[in-house]
Amino acid sequence: MTGYNQLTPFTDKPKKLSLIQVPFGLGAGRPGSELGPESMLQSGLIRQIRNLGLELAADHQVDCPDHKVPSSGKAKVKYISEVKEMSGLVAEQVSQAAAGQTFPLVLGGDHSVSVGVVAGLTSHFSNLGLIWFDAHGGLHTEETTSTGKMNEMSLAAILGEGGSQLADMSGIDAPIKKEHLVIIGTRELDSCERELIRSKGITCYSMHDIDRMGIQNVIEKALQIAGNGTDGIHLSFDADCLDPLEAPGVGSPVLGGLSYREAHFALELLAESGRITSMDVVEINALLDVDRRTARLAVGLIASLLGKRIL
Repeated sequence: MTGYNQLTPFTDKPKKLSLIQVPFGLGAGRPGSELGPESMLQSGLIRQIRNLGLELAADHQVDCPDHKVPSSGKAKVKYISEVKEMSGLVAEQVSQAAAGQTFPLVLGGDHSVSVGVVAGLTSHFSNLGLIWFDAHGGLHTEETTSTGKMNEMSLAAILGEGGSQLADMSGIDAPIKKEHLVIIGTRELDSCERELIRSKGITCYSMHDIDRMGIQNVIEKALQIAGNGTDGIHLSFDADCLDPLEAPGVGSPVLGGLSYREAHFALELLAESGRITSMDVVEINALLDVDRRTARLAVGLIASLLGKRIL
């Protein structure tokens, strides 16, 4: 078994990063998220990494499929072959990063990118925890989807809850255990997703819970759940968990999300825990962004997760 389970946890911030760019947007319902990685780079991500004194051990851009012909109208899951191809390429890069004992920082792309990220991580972590920031559930399956968009099914695929198509394409060696998953920031769930969350006992902190408990309590509980006996914790951060007044450049905005300070405080607390061993940032739609506000905010949040502090 290789990877972070052989190391002491980060006490302050990771020392070596592997940056993996995944310009893939076919899992979303509209163009623009494939431009997310470049938008974050243009918003000063590399400068932030260097200012934090971190070593950039690798910087790789995945050569994603970009087929322009739409999937058949009869297909339950759109572009599933392209998502599968992309996921395999992403998994290979993430696996190499974990094998090299670096911190994989993955820039998406739509949320289907996270399937490949988790597939790569589970080749090294036998018992991975997952903290999933998202305004939505990502828990549709090929049976429940009405749109066929893969970014609405990514978490179901990761959990092994999808049907045969999703199970075949995920490539995940060890599906995330539901008792080690925490969803944060939800405020738009379909009935089938609510039922899955309840029936499977998945921990989900909606914005109502955050309002009631406070973001500090939510993060502390999330770390207890995702870190209970696990050998690493992956952080998947969908930009639409943020309030669209703060982050307009997302494909599926929902009012009432995390504020600027709530998001920064959450990631600062996660950094202080020393338990986060990888991160992906997804669903920044550069075509919908305003003066790169969303991309710049995402870069700042990444910096907070990597150890940046006011003092």
